[in-house]
This record gives sequence, C-alpha cells and structure tokens, in this order.
Amino acid sequence: MPKIIHIEQLDLNQTYSYADYLTWQFNETVELIKGKIMLMSPAPNVKHQSISGNLHGICYPFFRHKKCRLFTAPFDVRLYDRKKSILANQDIHTVVQPDLCVICNPEILDQQGCNGAPDWIIEILSKGNSKREMNIKYDLYQESGVTEYWLVYPEQQAIHQFVLDENGRYQLKHMVADGFATPTLFPDLAIDLAEVFETWEEE
Repeated sequence: MPKIIHIEQLDLNQTYSYADYLTWQFNETVELIKGKIMLMSPAPNVKHQSISGNLHGICYPFFRHKKCRLFTAPFDVRLYDRKKSILANQDIHTVVQPDLCVICNPEILDQQGCNGAPDWIIEILSKGNSKREMNIKYDLYQESGVTEYWLVYPEQQAIHQFVLDENGRYQLKHMVADGFATPTLFPDLAIDLAEVFETWEEE
C-alpha cells in the first residue's frame, strides 16, 4: 500500500477505519465520522483559541489532583456505540478531536488518546463547524454515551449544557448567558462566563 502523504490520494467517498487514519502522513487535520473523512476548518481563529484557553485555564486547577483528567485538542477520541466493548483500531470508524474533554476512566486512555466516550465534552462553535457540532457530533456523542456535552457560542457569549437522561437521550439542562455555568458531573466547579469570554474584543 503506498504511503498517504497527500489528502488527494484518498477517496472521500470511501469508508476508512482508525487503523487507516493512523497511517496518514498529510498535514491537513481531519476527523472520521462513521468511516467518512470530515475535513476540519482551518486553524481556529483568535476568538476560538482565546475561549478554549480560558476554559482550560479555569478547569485545569480543578482537575489537577483528581482522578478525572482534562485534555484539549488536538487529542484523538475514538467513538462507537456505548453498547460495545473497547474495539480494535480496524473496527473503529469514528475519531474526533473535541476542543476540551474530561475523562474519568483511566482504562480508556492509551498512547493514542481516548478509546471510548469521555465523561464531558466541550465544543466551541465557529462559522465553519456550527452545523457539524450541532447535528452530527450531537448524535455521535449521544450514541456513544458522552454523559455531558457543552456547546459554547462565542458570538452570543453563551453555553448550552446537554446531559444524558435515563434513556440515554440528551436533555438541554441549562442555557447560560451570564453568571456561572456548572457541569452536572462536577457541581463544585463554577465557571464564570465573564472569564470565559473576557480576553477578546471585536475589531
């Protein structure tokens, strides 16, 4: 099999596995969604990166000495139906890179990233990824059993918090546009939205 060093060598209509993904050597950042290549937006803008950095800075001290661990992109998260056991690379067809995620089960961490559903995922919306984050990834995270999923809206300076119910379906628990947002999983962590959105200004 020839080395894949340019994305143009791939057939975007073909279905690939995580084992394939690991062999690719091109510079473009991609995600796999049920075997299909999903091109990621160009490098996130300053607003996106500022918010991501702020969230990491706020959350890092909280998780520093705890069992649960905080990770930021780029970080491979392999997903599949929560009813299945941990799969081998060739049997995994979805790999995403959430902006931030928290993982409490060390058994699903390996040298390549996370093999299974994180407990908490945060995605920051941008013009290039809004439809994907709101629809495709929402369904993926629900199916794979991500307990809590936050969508961050930079323009509205708001956070929408989704939590799985007893039937494994997301329920919108809170829409926070000022004050503090607190994850259901970690009620002692109060995130000040003023801090989250404070480091950037519109030109």
